[in-house]
Amino acid sequence: MMYKAKKSLGQNFLKSNIALKKIIEAGEISPDDIILEIGPGKGALTEKLLEKSNHVIAVEKDRNLFDFLKEKFAKEIKEEKLTLIEDDILKINVDNVLQNYKIIANIPYNITGAILKKFLTEKNQPNMMVLMVQHEVAKRIIAQNKKESILSISVKAYGEPKMIMKVPARYFSPAPKVDSAIIKINNISRKLFEENSQGQSLQNFEEKFWEIIHAGFAHKRKKLSGNLKNILKNNFKEIKDKRAEDLSLSDWIDIAKI
Repeated sequence: MMYKAKKSLGQNFLKSNIALKKIIEAGEISPDDIILEIGPGKGALTEKLLEKSNHVIAVEKDRNLFDFLKEKFAKEIKEEKLTLIEDDILKINVDNVLQNYKIIANIPYNITGAILKKFLTEKNQPNMMVLMVQHEVAKRIIAQNKKESILSISVKAYGEPKMIMKVPARYFSPAPKVDSAIIKINNISRKLFEENSQGQSLQNFEEKFWEIIHAGFAHKRKKLSGNLKNILKNNFKEIKDKRAEDLSLSDWIDIAKI
C-alpha cells in the first residue's frame, strides 16, 4: 500500500529494525502483558509486539491506516490477539478499557505532552511506558543538563524515566527534521504522593503539588522568592534565591507539605 504520511497527524513511520528491537527489549514483554500501542501507523511495531504479547490494543486515528491495519492483521484480530480501535487516543476513557497494562508506542510528536499528562495522571495508570519521542524532549525529561522543568518534574513525580537510545532521523520515513530517542518510564504509580500526603486526601495533596509547581515555573528567570513568596514566607531560606529549575523533585514535595 502506498501511503503518504500526514503532517497534521505527526506521522513518521519507523523503519529501523535496530530501534524496533530496542523498544521491544525495553518493554520486557511477557505473553500475558496487555500492551497499548498509540498510533500504530503501518504496523511495523505492532508486528513485533504481537510476537511477544497475546493482548495488543492498537489505537489509530487515521481512517485509511485503520483500514490498512484491519486487513494486514486480519488473522491476529480474528484470534483476538489484536484489538484495533479507530479513535483519538486523547479522547478515550482508559478506565473503562484497560487494567494492568503497558504503553509501548512510536507516538505522534505533536501530542507528546498531552499523552504523558493523560496517562501519568490517569486514575488507571499504565505500569510502564516505552515511547519514541524527540531527542530534545527526552533530554528534557531526564534533565540531562541538570536543570529541571515542568516536564521533567511531571514525569519523575509518577515514574522513573530513562533514555534507552538516540534514534537518528534517517531511521524514519519520511525523515523528520529532528533526531528521536526511545525513553522508558518505569514503576509508574502515585506512591510519592501517597507517602507524603500526611493525612490530607491524596487528591488534595496532588492538586496542591501541581499548583505550586506551576507557580514556581511561572516566570522561569525569576527566583523562587518572587514566584513563591506567598508560599515560602519565612520557610526554606536556603532555596529562596534559587530558580525553579534548580530544585529537585524532593524539594518540591517538601514545599507542598507545608
